[in-house]
Amino acid sequence: MEIEQLDEIIEALLLVSGEGISMSEIVELLELQQSEVKQSVARLKKKYGGKCGIHLLNYNGKIQFGSNPAYADAISSVLNPIKEKELSNAALETVAIVAYKQPVTRLEIEQIRGVNCDYAVQVLLKHNLIEVVGRKDVVGKPLLFGTTDMFLKRFQIESIEQLPDYEQLLASIKVLEEGNAAKPEEVSLYNEFELPEEEETPDFLEAETDLQKIG
Repeated sequence: MEIEQLDEIIEALLLVSGEGISMSEIVELLELQQSEVKQSVARLKKKYGGKCGIHLLNYNGKIQFGSNPAYADAISSVLNPIKEKELSNAALETVAIVAYKQPVTRLEIEQIRGVNCDYAVQVLLKHNLIEVVGRKDVVGKPLLFGTTDMFLKRFQIESIEQLPDYEQLLASIKVLEEGNAAKPEEVSLYNEFELPEEEETPDFLEAETDLQKIG
């Protein structure tokens, strides 16, 4: 298959899919070499990058078309008349802890943060940024949380290994919490999300809390 044709086929696949496509599936189903697909993705990332309105996202072995984050405000003003609220600093700090310490329990997150994190966990679960990945083999069998592909896509990183230094990230979030002049966009893990009204703790989290108290 010619280079130009391969690039155009992958472009068409991404456009029609609308979701992330596994590069390994492209290799297998189109009977290509892995190197061919990687080279094509590299060319497309160059084409769809910079000031281009469309960017090629690459995360966890998947590729997907997404909008240029530089135009997020303009896109939001057209597609979402009510400006989305920023992901709270508490949720940012919580998702950072999950990302670096996963798999991690809610109690372990609270021990690090020093405060209750039920609501922050609810928000992150609602936005599919974290998910339940199992239960810890201790008294009460608490839920273990880890990050999702959506987390990688939202923050435009290919894998967890690309995360910035943990202490540096938490220090940046701490600056925001204290109301200093630092701008939110200076924090690596920052984006805009619609926050739901505070709800009652989900049954599965409430039951987990009761079990831990008994334990």
